[in-house]
Amino acid sequence: MNRIVEKFAALKCAGKKAFVVYIGAGDPNLEATRELALAFDKSGVDILELGVPFSDPLADGLVNQLAAQRGLESGTTPPKLLETIVAIRTESQIPIVLYIYFNLIHKVGLERFIADAARAGVDGLLVLDLPPEESDNYEALMKKSGLCHIYLVAPTTPEARMEKIVKRGSGFIYYISREGVTGMQTSVATNLASQVAKIRVHTDLPIAVGFGISNPEQAKLVASAANGCVVGSAIVNQIAENGKSPELVAKVSAFVKSLGDAVKTI
Repeated sequence: MNRIVEKFAALKCAGKKAFVVYIGAGDPNLEATRELALAFDKSGVDILELGVPFSDPLADGLVNQLAAQRGLESGTTPPKLLETIVAIRTESQIPIVLYIYFNLIHKVGLERFIADAARAGVDGLLVLDLPPEESDNYEALMKKSGLCHIYLVAPTTPEARMEKIVKRGSGFIYYISREGVTGMQTSVATNLASQVAKIRVHTDLPIAVGFGISNPEQAKLVASAANGCVVGSAIVNQIAENGKSPELVAKVSAFVKSLGDAVKTI
């Protein structure tokens, strides 16, 4: 069974919520990505999202844009990232999702990219700019390879389209809690619980909420309303601040553990 599916099933049995972490792959370099992944596995992270560096990350705010730029500058490419995931797999079975823009997949070729990702130990893809209406062949290839195709639902998604999206997804549904791009926020959206409930009517898949979660209090609040929370920019910002420090992994992992501990208290 797919690691993402197994993880959510285990968390459900334990009555726990999922703590999902996003970082930019190759920021500040791929060895740091490998070390962070292994440390996160020991710090209570349930699922790791790796942002594949791209030159035009339209869905991302400044913090993650700069992480993508640092990833490109460190020489990170999709093949090199897959090699890093192979290395992670020698020591960890943490579920891994690639957060990616479709152009990077198209350049390699859809069938080849999915097969290579599955072989390396990837568990799912979240393709930011590939709508379900254009995903028939993609979904079929993903299912054949045993990977989860994760779709996004936004606050502005009409309910009729939301229903279509969630019925086609697998692994989990990623609900974007705020309009706009990724980035840290000072508060959680006030309509979060009602929006999650609206999605829940149409799917039995776990619902993870992301975009804007910046501290343990927000992480706990979000996880209480959904099946899990996704924290990205706040962690990426920690990596940016400590990227040249020999204590990078220790410092970022300590921050990540504080968020994970908050999620697990629910």
